[in-house]
Amino acid sequence: MSQPSQASDPNKPQPNQPQQRSRAERITFGIASLLLATVVGLVGYTWLDEQQQQPPLLSVLNTEPIRAAKGQFYVPITVTNSGGDTAESVHVLAELRIGGTIVETGTLEIDFLSSKEEAEGAFIFSRDPRQGQLSLRVASYKLP
Repeated sequence: MSQPSQASDPNKPQPNQPQQRSRAERITFGIASLLLATVVGLVGYTWLDEQQQQPPLLSVLNTEPIRAAKGQFYVPITVTNSGGDTAESVHVLAELRIGGTIVETGTLEIDFLSSKEEAEGAFIFSRDPRQGQLSLRVASYKLP
């Protein structure tokens, strides 16, 4: 009896030869690799960008003239965050001194102030702030 010849079948992969990938497989692999590299790059960029963020830098200014209406005096203000991070619960204080004594105080809270954002508000006094010394300052904030 003769043994069947073990001639190699050209369609059957040989154990020691690498398989050839089809064109569709190579294109799919290339697209998947590109997407993975993009995601990894964006995550890395976001992480580095967060490392370079600076804390909030808050300032308050009286931006418009004081106006009087019905026995009350309105002091318009603008609060600016010129820092990098967002600030929450920004507390602004106003003190009115007349003759060296604090005669009135006011507080204002701004819920949310992102980087490079401004918020406007007003303090209301029963005495004329133009007759004394008005001090405005940011007292506190918290990070989100």
